Amino acid sequence: MAKRKREHDFSHLLPPQWKNCIDQWLQEDIPSFDIGGFVVGEDPKAATLFTKTSGVLCGCAFFDAVFEKLGGCEVEWLFEEGDFIDASQGKVVTARVRGPARKVLLGERTALNILSRASGVATVTRKAVEAAKRERWHGMVAGTRKTTPGFRLVEKYALLVGGAATHRDNLSAMVMLKDNHVWATGSITNAVAKAKVCVGFSMKIEVEGSSEA
Repeated sequence: MAKRKREHDFSHLLPPQWKNCIDQWLQEDIPSFDIGGFVVGEDPKAATLFTKTSGVLCGCAFFDAVFEKLGGCEVEWLFEEGDFIDASQGKVVTARVRGPARKVLLGERTALNILSRASGVATVTRKAVEAAKRERWHGMVAGTRKTTPGFRLVEKYALLVGGAATHRDNLSAMVMLKDNHVWATGSITNAVAKAKVCVGFSMKIEVEGSSEA
């Protein structure tokens, strides 16, 4: 297991309203009665999070926020976000969650789904970044807007933890003119000219090329 001091705390990038996502995800999973929670009650319990597949740990802030929202739970991490956890020799204890049984179980699936998705994206991203370095490629590995609806914040966050660039986070972040824009306006010149009417001097305009020439 590779444990290292975290160079950057990317959770400081998250916007003020990011925890609204937690409310939405919990509401999706428990829109009505929690029968299982009724069964287990409020007795204090401890749950252990295991890593069963080697990869980069990512999404800790989102995981923590789920249990913070439910209240009465504490999360203890044995690794830092961004650590590569080697599970090749068997499952590895990664975190522990303590709190009332019903709240631990209430947040379990939502928290694990977020953590699994974020860690998966971060792991694949790091592999791509390391492959680029091995090939001495001087460009930047970057993500796109091809994200899971409702989960973009987590997936873009995971790109950063994995070592890549997020490119543009949304349509308002940068102007990217592609073949469809050129086709609709008649030429690259027309498309760029129209974009410049709105963006002024402060926003980059990027045009997709159809050849390397």
